[in-house]
Amino acid sequence: MRDLRIVFMGTPEFAVYSLKAIVEAGYNVVGVITAPDRPAGRGRKLQASAVKQFAIQQNLKVLQPVNLKSDDFLAELKELSANLQVVVAFRMLPEVVWKMPEFGTFNLHASLLPQYRGAAPINWAIINGEKETGVSTFFIDEKIDTGEMIMQEKIAITPTESAGELHDKLMQTGSHLILETLEAIKKGEVKTTAQPESDDLKTAYKLDRENTRVNWEAPLENTYNLIRGLSPYPTAWTMLSNGNKEEIMKIYASDIEKTEHENVTGKIVQEGKTVKVAVKEGFLVLTEVQLPGKKKMPIMDLLNGYEFYPNAKVL
Repeated sequence: MRDLRIVFMGTPEFAVYSLKAIVEAGYNVVGVITAPDRPAGRGRKLQASAVKQFAIQQNLKVLQPVNLKSDDFLAELKELSANLQVVVAFRMLPEVVWKMPEFGTFNLHASLLPQYRGAAPINWAIINGEKETGVSTFFIDEKIDTGEMIMQEKIAITPTESAGELHDKLMQTGSHLILETLEAIKKGEVKTTAQPESDDLKTAYKLDRENTRVNWEAPLENTYNLIRGLSPYPTAWTMLSNGNKEEIMKIYASDIEKTEHENVTGKIVQEGKTVKVAVKEGFLVLTEVQLPGKKKMPIMDLLNGYEFYPNAKVL
C-alpha cells in the first residue's frame, strides 16, 4: 500500500467537490495550487477562487502561481515532496510540473474521453443533443486531454437538463471517480489504456460570442439544445428588435412547440402571457430571459412592465 502525498490543482466550484472528497477520505493533501485572486463584483474587489476558500478552511497550504514555469513556483512545488498530483478544472500544465511526482499527475475531465476534449465539455454535450456523458480520469501528457485513460463513469442526460444541472451531477460523479482512482493508485493496481483513435471525435470548443448566439434558421431542436446547453452560463443570446429599439436579449430557458404557421422566421408572437419566436418547424417558447438593465426573470414577470410591439422580432 502506497503512502500518497497529494498536491491538488483546481480553481472553480466544480473542483471543490473533488478536493472535499479527497480530504474527507483521509488522504494527505500537502498542497493546493489554484488561480491568483481576481477582481470580481461591482466593487472589483479581489476574490479568492472557490478552491482557495475551501483549502483555507481546511488549513491546507495554498500556492497561487501566475507563471507555472517560474523558478520560484517550481522550487515551492518541489518542496512539498508530493508523489501524486490531482488536477480538476485547472489550466494546462507544463511538462516540468506534470512529470514531477513519482506516481504521475492525473486529471478529471467531464466527458467520456476521447469525445469532447477541450474547454467546455458539459455545454457541448447538451448543445449537440447527446443522451449520455460522464467523467474520465487520465494521466496527463503533453497534449490536451489525450493521456492514458484510468477510469470512466457514464451518466444519462435528460431531455430537459440544463448545463448547470448537468454540471452539478458530474461534479458529484467526478468526486466519486477521483476516490476510486486514488484507491487504485494507492494499491498499485492502476491499469491504463490508450484513448481510442477515431475520425468521429467531437470537440468541446471554447465558448465565445459567436458560438453562443442563436441562429434562428437552425432546426428547432438544435436551438432548444443550444439554450439549455448554455444555461445558466455563459447564456445563449440574440438581438431583439422591438419598436424602434435593438438590444441584446439573453435566453436562459425555453420550450418547443412544433406546429405549422405562416409567420416569418424570427417574428415574436405574444399570446396572453406566452411569448414565442417563429421558426421553420414551429415556435421556440421563451420561458426565462434577461434584457439589458434587468435581472433574468420568467417571461410572465417581464410582461408586467415590458411590452412586445407587433413588429417585434429577433435577429
